[in-house]
Amino acid sequence: MDPGRVDEMSLLNSLGFILRHPLNRGHGAGALIRWVRWQLGSRLLPAPVLLSFVDGVRLLVEPGMTGVTGNVYCGLHEFEDMALVLHALRADDLFVDIGANVGSYTILGGAAGARVLAIEPIPSTFGWLARNIAVNGLGERLRALNLGLGRAEGRLRFTGGLDAMNHVLAEGEVAENLMEVPVRALDSVLDGESPILIKMDVEGFETEVLAGAERTLADPGLLAIIMELNGSGSRYGFDEDALHRDVLARGFATYRYRPFDRVLEPLNGARSGGGNTLYVRDAVRLAERVRSAPRFRLGIGGEI
Repeated sequence: MDPGRVDEMSLLNSLGFILRHPLNRGHGAGALIRWVRWQLGSRLLPAPVLLSFVDGVRLLVEPGMTGVTGNVYCGLHEFEDMALVLHALRADDLFVDIGANVGSYTILGGAAGARVLAIEPIPSTFGWLARNIAVNGLGERLRALNLGLGRAEGRLRFTGGLDAMNHVLAEGEVAENLMEVPVRALDSVLDGESPILIKMDVEGFETEVLAGAERTLADPGLLAIIMELNGSGSRYGFDEDALHRDVLARGFATYRYRPFDRVLEPLNGARSGGGNTLYVRDAVRLAERVRSAPRFRLGIGGEI
C-alpha cells in the first residue's frame, strides 16, 4: 500500500477515535482544537509538556508518546478503565499498575489517594514514569520498580524502541534496541501485601505474569483486574482463551464499567471485545465503591 495512503488512514482513524470518545461527544470543536494545538506545538517546540490531567495532578508528555497523547485529546484515553481506577480506589488502598509505561494509570491512582506499586521494565520509559511521580510530589505513596514480571525470578530480553508496544522478545523474533531486564514473580514483589485493584498491560505476556501471582489471585481482598487480552499472547504460543477461562474459574466475572452512570454491566463471562477486559471478584463491593466515589475534575474541563 502507498505509504501516503497509510498515513492518511492513520490520521482519519485517530480523528475518528477522538471525535467518538465519550468525553468529547458534544464537544467536538474543542477536541479538534486540542488536537491541532498539540500537532503544531509538538513540532514547533519539541519538548515535554506538563498536561493538566485530573484533580490537579499532571502528566509530562513528549511528542511521540502514542500511549499518552490520547489523554491530551480526550482527557482520559481509555475512558471506562481509567474512570474505574478513579472511582474504585480509596485512600491507602493498594493499586498495582503492571506495565505502567510513563504512568497514566499510576498518576490516576495517586489522584484517587491510593498507594500505587508501578512496574515498568523498559529503563527509558521507567525514567519518564519516575519523573511523572516526582513532578506530582507523590513519591511517598507511589512506588515504582524497574523490572519485568514472570512466573519466577530471572532475566528476559525486551524490545526497547516500540514505545507502548515494547514487549518480551519471543523465540525467533528479530528486533532492534534489545535489552535484558530482571524479572520477578508478582507474589514475591508484593511480599504479602494485598492489592484492591490490578491493571495489567504486558503485550501478550499475561500468562506468565499470572503464573507468578497465585497467592495474589487467591487473595479475597483483590476486587478486580483490568487486563489487556488483544491476541498478542500468540507470539509466545499462549492461549488467551484458556487464560480467560482460568481467571473466571478463580471466582472472577467479566463486566463493563459505565462511568457516567456509575454502573457495572455484566458481560456474562464474555470478554469486552476491545483491548481491556474487566474481571471482578466482588461486584457488590465494587459497585458500592464506584457509586459513592467523589467526582473528579478533568484537565480538559468537566467532571467524571
